[in-house]
Amino acid sequence: MDSRSFFHHALTVDREKCRGCTHCMKKCPTQAIRIINGKAHVDPKRCIDCGVCMDVCPHKAIGIEQERFNQIFTYPRRVAIIPSLLIGQFEEEYSEEQIINALYDLGFTDVYYGEFGADILRVLGKSTSGYADETPVISSYCPAVIRLIQLSYPSLLPNVNLLRTPAQITALYVREKLEREGVDSEDIGIFYVSGCAAKVGQILTWKSKKNSLIQGGLNLDTLCNILLESVKKHSVNDKERRTYHPVPFITEQSFLWSLVGGESREMSHRTLAIDEIHNVTEFLELVEDDRHEEIDFLELRSCDTGCTGGILAPRNRFLATQRIRYQATKHPSSIPRELSDEILSFKDTLIREIKGERFPQHHALQLDTDPQRALVKLEKVNEIEKILPGIDCGLCGYPSCRTLSEEIAQGNASIRSCCVLKMKHPKQFSRLEKIWGDVIQKR
Repeated sequence: MDSRSFFHHALTVDREKCRGCTHCMKKCPTQAIRIINGKAHVDPKRCIDCGVCMDVCPHKAIGIEQERFNQIFTYPRRVAIIPSLLIGQFEEEYSEEQIINALYDLGFTDVYYGEFGADILRVLGKSTSGYADETPVISSYCPAVIRLIQLSYPSLLPNVNLLRTPAQITALYVREKLEREGVDSEDIGIFYVSGCAAKVGQILTWKSKKNSLIQGGLNLDTLCNILLESVKKHSVNDKERRTYHPVPFITEQSFLWSLVGGESREMSHRTLAIDEIHNVTEFLELVEDDRHEEIDFLELRSCDTGCTGGILAPRNRFLATQRIRYQATKHPSSIPRELSDEILSFKDTLIREIKGERFPQHHALQLDTDPQRALVKLEKVNEIEKILPGIDCGLCGYPSCRTLSEEIAQGNASIRSCCVLKMKHPKQFSRLEKIWGDVIQKR
């Protein structure tokens, strides 16, 4: 299979810091982590980059890939697309105007809110739930949720909305606007500020680069630290500032988009907003079983409280949420006629590009691509699971007895891995090894 069809994973494991404590393995919602030779190993075919592992690791052994800030200077026109989440990371003493101007001080030539894309949609008169084959329509805003569906709930892929995210729509608009102003396309670099690992991975995937919507990403926590230094510096020397840049336009409604309920608030029909990846998984089970009680639209977020709970968001998620709600009230409720007319002048281009590609199914959880061999392996898995103790202790380095059974059936692990079985039935152990084999665990 073409390697470009896989996800780009932004999460990394520092083997020097990792102690194999199993915290990450036990909390992973897709059972993507194994402890092998005392260190955590992430199965890239199962990982959805939700960041739960990083959040629970007590040894700070899990991190997120980071692009260099200086990458922005590759382009003469440097556009920052920021989430309203960024404003929520700062205390009230730092105004929205100060934060925006600090971005320009760092070297950006243009700054836009990613959620401004929701305003663009309103001007275009486009429904935010109009590009799915089946109901309930599932939002495509959270990449971790989409990866979860691709891996574990492929039957729900027809329900996923193919409408691009607001930040992508904003990027489309900005590029079209700058090119009409005479800026060469190759000179435009658009950079998105991300608060989670899944969005970092999304930016770095092969498809994102192919589409050329966004040229790079900046991690929210790192940028916040840089901005704070800049804001403090210029607050002392504000009299020396010669140019003040206006806060980019965004309506109050769109400023709240990334909070739980922010997207579904746009809908006139029956909606449901669910946050935190384990809650999302639980509800997807109901939807797959057709027990969703006639819900029309599902807003699903992998992080607790939505994007304010992202692992790259340094501030307490509840305080950040409160700041965003308060700051939203300072923004207008409607779009001025002049801006609306400008957006409409790009209508043909925006409508043509506003729908993304279908999300493909990924077969990471299949025992085999051949149905007959898969059935044979499934029978083997069930037989092995009957022998294992069924207590899911994790001492074997796998999250559950079922997972260990699958790995043994696949030839990736050994029955010898089960410590409980060796202690309880030492005399029978050699016979079990002869039946199920003694495979050395792969790194």
